[in-house]
Amino acid sequence: MPEVKSPEQPATRHPWRVLALMCIGFFMSLLDGSIVNVAIPTLIHSMDASYDQVLWVIDGYLLLFSVLLITTGRLGDIFGYRRLYVIGVITFTIASALCGLAGSPTQLLVARLLQGVGGAVLFPQVISSILSIFPPQLRGRAFGLFGAIVGFAPIVGPVLGGFLLAHLSWRWIFFINVPIGVATAVLALTFAPPMRSERRHRLDLVGVALATAGLSGVVFGLIEGERYDWGGIAGPISITSVIVAGVALLAVFVLRQHRQRDEPLMPLALFRARNFAVGNGVGFVFQLGMIGIMFVLVLYLQMARGYSALETGLVVLPNAVLTAVGSMYAGRLSDTFGGKYILLAGMTLLAVGLLVLVAMVGPGSGAWSLLPGLTIIGIASGATFAPLQQATMDGVDPRLAGAASGVSSTTRQIGGVLGTAVLGALLSARLSSTLRGEAEKRAGRLPEDLRAQFIDNSAAAAHDYRPPTPPDGLSAATTGLYERVTADTFATGFVDAMRTALVACAGVLVAAALCCFLFSAHKKPHKKPTARPTAGQRAETTPHD
Repeated sequence: MPEVKSPEQPATRHPWRVLALMCIGFFMSLLDGSIVNVAIPTLIHSMDASYDQVLWVIDGYLLLFSVLLITTGRLGDIFGYRRLYVIGVITFTIASALCGLAGSPTQLLVARLLQGVGGAVLFPQVISSILSIFPPQLRGRAFGLFGAIVGFAPIVGPVLGGFLLAHLSWRWIFFINVPIGVATAVLALTFAPPMRSERRHRLDLVGVALATAGLSGVVFGLIEGERYDWGGIAGPISITSVIVAGVALLAVFVLRQHRQRDEPLMPLALFRARNFAVGNGVGFVFQLGMIGIMFVLVLYLQMARGYSALETGLVVLPNAVLTAVGSMYAGRLSDTFGGKYILLAGMTLLAVGLLVLVAMVGPGSGAWSLLPGLTIIGIASGATFAPLQQATMDGVDPRLAGAASGVSSTTRQIGGVLGTAVLGALLSARLSSTLRGEAEKRAGRLPEDLRAQFIDNSAAAAHDYRPPTPPDGLSAATTGLYERVTADTFATGFVDAMRTALVACAGVLVAAALCCFLFSAHKKPHKKPTARPTAGQRAETTPHD
């Protein structure tokens, strides 16, 4: 097969089959990012692990995944998207087996870090492959499938995790990936075409070191900031100094990329495409506001209302279904009208859905009270993922697809991590204030000698997002009374804090929606979309991995 020259033509006659195969691995990695959250109590008990050790099992995965995306995206340009995808799937599969076999918290953490590497290797290749195997007229629909998985997998994780924990053991939340990963790797090698830019590339190793170190500092600081109260870590090292050092290294990295004329890790030419530059900014702000929605809702359902992880997953599952279905339709609309206006409508509707939640949620609200807001949010979410990806990648040179996907994915990851940190700090600060006020109102229902301790313990509960436990030595009747009063106090205080957080998220999403006007106008295709290339059509790839 000769090298191909036209970026308008796909590299395979079966792009949807190829995308479906690649989305299996993508789904697996996203699912595992959320499924472990359900197992935190079980891991603490089964492995005699501390709470901090188990948190690092979660945060370590996120850290490695976030900091490697720019590098692994560029590696796809150099060595081929299929090859990197398969390597990522195999790495993730081996790491999953090691996680299931782990006999100590340290072994589990090392295996999870390897999982993070595998996820980071395979993730950008899916976006790069869409640019390579689909003509521009069909990319919106392809990104619609991509968006459906982005919205669906994190919600399915708690449901599946709860089922596995109830019927098997925590090890199966990792072992389940092994047969899926093996089958995916074999099918990808069998049916996916080799995909790589026709140019020979070299890897900027100095750029890799600078980007990795800089992103590690920023992401570590944002993830761990609350745990260290945004203060000192050890000696003169503090969270602030780590973040500042990370930002400084990233500034050096960008300066190097500007001066690197040969093969920069992050070609700054990408940002000359207006939509790519605007899309990264919109994606950062969008993720900043979007990440808080499920974060707050899950805390509300589990901590304030006492739902189990499985019950919580089932409550928000219809939202995920609507997101998946909506994403498919939004992709089609984006092909016709462009992602700009679909994205604008989706983000605006998201803000409306949040305000509906704020109006209807209460200390005693059940799932039905959340349904109107969750329905709006589910539909709106479906109208954001695909249009944002399509609008961002519009006009990107397919030869730089890997670099572009790595940069855009990293930007959104940083936005999400920052959003979680900011929202966590806002929620904790607001919760501390509301809990103290609510505790003072209800303290009179308890014996006098417990009132001061009850007020202090209620305010301190803001850091753990859970009601305080009764003091030791109380009678059964007093213990029951204490639990009822604390549950009532926490639920009421949390709802007040939750409303503040959701209104803040809505404001951020409105800002992201307004930024959509900066996208350039959509150019409608002149030809009718087709998924099957005619004889002689070529893609911007070479047949060799």
